[in-house]
Amino acid sequence: MATTPTLLSIDEYLRTNYHPDADYVDGEIEKRNLGEYSYNTNQGLIYFTFKLNETAWQTDVVNQQRIRINANRVRVCDVAVLRSDDPHEEVTSTAPLICMEILSPEDRFARAKSVLADYFALGVPNIWLIDPIRRDAFTYDGAALHTVSAGKLTVRDTPIELDLDALFAELDRKIAAHERL
Repeated sequence: MATTPTLLSIDEYLRTNYHPDADYVDGEIEKRNLGEYSYNTNQGLIYFTFKLNETAWQTDVVNQQRIRINANRVRVCDVAVLRSDDPHEEVTSTAPLICMEILSPEDRFARAKSVLADYFALGVPNIWLIDPIRRDAFTYDGAALHTVSAGKLTVRDTPIELDLDALFAELDRKIAAHERL
């Protein structure tokens, strides 16, 4: 006889600490693939770039931020960029300016698209997917992923810019340094 999984309430999820943190989707916990060196280093470099520019860009950058999509869904965003005048929320429910997901070696595009679709449903205007293994980046518009060919991710009508060539070059430099050890 088949059994039905026990569903968790969103309140119970929000009171629980998961290590690493996990998404909450329709009453179930979804584990996230956290990466290895390329994933972690890429996330750190992106975070650092945005942290250095918070004042100039009038933003607030956070890693691994819980974002409440709706009453039944919470995603943990790899890097979220909030507007500096957004309300302070322990669990973000105001659509961030940017949500970035970084693919780990175990991630699949189908799952990533599901996560990105949730950000779109919340009203996030800039949704970026970065693949440090293939050295690719994509934007998401609710319909499809679009490969970034210009070498930069930008936010319209702002000075915000993430130079992908510089990002991946720094990642390559750090990997090469480790290989020499």
